[in-house]
Amino acid sequence: MRAFYSDHFVLPLPEGHRFPMRKYRLLREWIALHRPEVRLHEPEAATDAELALAHTPDYVQRVVHNRLSLQELRELGFPWSEQMVERSRRSTGATIGACRAALKEGIAMNLAGGTHHAYADKGSGFCVFNDAVVAARLMQSEQAELGKSLQVAIIDLDVHQGNGTASIASQDNSIFTFSIHGENNFPFRKEQSDLDIALPDGTDDQSYAEALERGLAEVFQRSCPQLIIYLAGADVYARDRLGRLSLSRCGIAWRDDYVLQQARTRKIPVAIAMAGGYGHVIEETVQIQCQTVEIALKHYGIWA
Repeated sequence: MRAFYSDHFVLPLPEGHRFPMRKYRLLREWIALHRPEVRLHEPEAATDAELALAHTPDYVQRVVHNRLSLQELRELGFPWSEQMVERSRRSTGATIGACRAALKEGIAMNLAGGTHHAYADKGSGFCVFNDAVVAARLMQSEQAELGKSLQVAIIDLDVHQGNGTASIASQDNSIFTFSIHGENNFPFRKEQSDLDIALPDGTDDQSYAEALERGLAEVFQRSCPQLIIYLAGADVYARDRLGRLSLSRCGIAWRDDYVLQQARTRKIPVAIAMAGGYGHVIEETVQIQCQTVEIALKHYGIWA
């Protein structure tokens, strides 16, 4: 199984910044040490033309050339730097690489990504570029060159609604957007996905499982995806600082296994992005992400 990483491109953050940048390096190091069967790849940087598949050219240029306003930077949550631009390009490139690999091999991963709060013309919530929509549209373009169409489903199980994704793809019938999220969590002004399931604070494993079973059944009733981009957020965990749900590690393992099993039985390739995770103890977030890697490897072995 292929996994794409971008943690070598470090985004410099002020001391005390709440974004857990270190988790990406810890995940890659764990994989290198314990799962050598995972082939680790450094991704290419997404180009301006690729980013323009989801973003306005003006926004891309304002990001690249440090022309974002102070208000835009506050909404983004990151200070501008050349490293921020490069990391954002590479993280998007990692989802592109994972999608290409998944279409060939069944399952692949981006060890970061899931930047679903980025809109066509602005960043938000630690998300600069919307990697899932960029990758989906690039895969569609590459398949079109082969004379094929490609329906994509973005299954977003981060605890926060994929508002940017929903907005960008709102008029795009070739991309089905599905989000299960906390109803009282960020973003406080939600967008409309093709399918949204909003959960109350404290939702436990059983209630979440019921919502996911119901939601995925509707996804497959209403769409026929030929590629799934799966945002496997660790921030649904009960001990996450920003989550407000009450899933256990076992409940999250069931979630990942169920999504991949449903895709595999339908022969739908899956590109996984790790998305959010903000544990009080960063190692707990990394352990959940390692668990996702283990489950993906299991399904990859069956697929292959």
